[in-house]
Amino acid sequence: MTNTKQPRVRIRRWCAAAVALGLAASPTLAEAQQGHGVSQGSGTVANPGFDLDGTGTATPSGWTTTGTAGASFTEATGYGYDGDGYQLTHWSSAAYNVDTWQRVTGLPNGDYTLGVWVKSGGGDSANYVELQSGPNENRTDVPVISDGSWLRIVTSVRVVGHQAVIHLVSHSAANDWTNYGLVTLTAGYASLPIRGGDVSSLVRGEQDGGVYYTASGRQENALDILGDAGMNYARLRVWVNPVDGFDDEQQLLAGAKQAKAHHMKIFLDFHYSDTWTDPGHQSVPAAWADDSLSGLESDLYTYSAKVVHDLVAQGTPPDMVQTGNEVNGGFLWPTGLDYGSDSSWTTFGALLKSAIAGVKSADPKTKIALHIANAADEGGVQWFYDNAIAQGVPFDVIALSYYSYWHGYLDELQTTLDDTATRYGKPIILAETAYPWTLESGDPTAALSFSTASELETGYPATPAGQEAMFRDTLSIVQAVPNGLGLGAFYWEPTWTVVQGNGWDPTDPSAGDGWENQAMFDYSDTALPVISDYAPR
Repeated sequence: MTNTKQPRVRIRRWCAAAVALGLAASPTLAEAQQGHGVSQGSGTVANPGFDLDGTGTATPSGWTTTGTAGASFTEATGYGYDGDGYQLTHWSSAAYNVDTWQRVTGLPNGDYTLGVWVKSGGGDSANYVELQSGPNENRTDVPVISDGSWLRIVTSVRVVGHQAVIHLVSHSAANDWTNYGLVTLTAGYASLPIRGGDVSSLVRGEQDGGVYYTASGRQENALDILGDAGMNYARLRVWVNPVDGFDDEQQLLAGAKQAKAHHMKIFLDFHYSDTWTDPGHQSVPAAWADDSLSGLESDLYTYSAKVVHDLVAQGTPPDMVQTGNEVNGGFLWPTGLDYGSDSSWTTFGALLKSAIAGVKSADPKTKIALHIANAADEGGVQWFYDNAIAQGVPFDVIALSYYSYWHGYLDELQTTLDDTATRYGKPIILAETAYPWTLESGDPTAALSFSTASELETGYPATPAGQEAMFRDTLSIVQAVPNGLGLGAFYWEPTWTVVQGNGWDPTDPSAGDGWENQAMFDYSDTALPVISDYAPR
C-alpha cells in the first residue's frame, strides 16, 4: 500500500483500446477474446454497433425494446468508435425502466462471453448487462464514468439449447443516462479466479481482542465470514526483523495456517525490510545495512529460501510469491535502484534474481509476481516491466496496486491493464485495492489514511454502497482484460478494524491503524455489503 499521491490526468482512450483489443465493426468479433476458449460459433450478434438505423430509432434493427416508451434510442456519438459512429442510449426526462435485448441463435452449446462497451452517469437503481441461456444467467453492473469515457465490461454463461439472450437493462431516475457501444458475443468463459484479501494484520488483531460479526449480527471468525462470501486467496506480508515482532515470520506462519485451514490459497508478500515498504520507502533491514552488493544478494537468497521453506515445512506452501512490495523504485535502498537511471537496473535486476532464486530453491512450483504501485500509470508500468524483462528477471505474474483516489480513474486502469496484457502476454492481478465506506474516523489515535472527499471517484460516494460498487466495478475491469489474462484482485486489509495495539507503528503499541474506514467491517465490527463482491463470477 502506498499513500503517495499521484497526479491524475483523464485519458480518453476508447478508440485506442478498441484497436489494442482487435475490435472491429464485425458481428462475430472472435478476435476480441482469442484467449477465452474455443472457436466462435455460427450464431452472430445482429447490428452489434447500433449503426444500421441512424439516429432516433427506438428499437434498433436486430434488437427488441421493452419497458418505458422512448427511453431507448440510437444517436450519433462524437467518438466515432466503430465505423459509422452510433450508440444506443437509455435516457428519459422522467424515471424509467427499459430493457434492450436480442436473442442470438445457432450457437454451439458451451461457454460464451458477452462484451459491451458502456458509459454511464450513474444514479440508477439497477444498470447492468446480462447474458441468459435457459436456466443460466450472469450479469455485470455498468460502472460509472460520467465524463464520456468508455469502458468495456463482460459477463459469461454456459449456453444451452443453442441460443442466448443479451440484455441491456436500466432502471433509472429522471435524466440518468447510459450509452452502449459495440456488443460482442464470443466463445469461452471470462472468469475471475482470484478473489483475495490482504489479511496480514488479522492474527495480531485477534490476539489483541478483535472480533467480527456477520451482517446478521452473529460473531464468527473473520475468514469464515469472508470465505463464505467467496474470498479464496489470502495475501500475507513478512518483514525481516521488525521491532516488537509485528509482521515477522512467526506471525506469517500463524496467518498461513489459518488461511489454509479456511481452504484459501496464499500470496506471500516479501517486504525485504524491517518495516513498511512502498514507492517512497524501501529501507534495508538493519541486519543487512553494511553488506556489499554480493552480500545483499546472498541475504536475499538465504532469507527468501528460509521463509518459503518454513511455510512448506508446516504444510502451508505459498501459491504465489511477490519478491518486494511496490518496488517502483527498487528495494534495499540505496543499493537497489532508487528512482535512478535505467543503468541502476543492472544492480536491481541482480538483487531480484537472487530473491527469486531463493524462493524457487525452496518451492519450485510457486508463481513469482513482480509488484509495483499505480496501475493507472501506463507509462510507468511499461518502463518497469520492460526493464525487468531486459535484465532477464524471471517472473510469472504482473502485480499492480490500484487506489482510485491516489492513482487514477477506472478508464485509465482499463487502458493500462489491457495494453499491459497485450504487450507482455502475462497474467495480471491487482495486488492491492480498497475504497472507503465512510470518511469519518473510528479511532482518534490515528488520522485516516484517506479522508478527502474531493478525491473520491465520481459516482462512488464514501458509503457502504459506494464502497461495494467501487470494488465490484474494479473487479469487472480486471475480468474484462483480454485473452483471459485478468486473474483477479486482492482487497487491502479488509479485516484491519480498530483494535488497541494493532496499529501502523510497530514501535508504538498505542498507535491506531488509520485504515478502519476502508475495512470490510464497520465500526461495530459487522460485515459490510462489499463482501458480496467476492462471489464467484
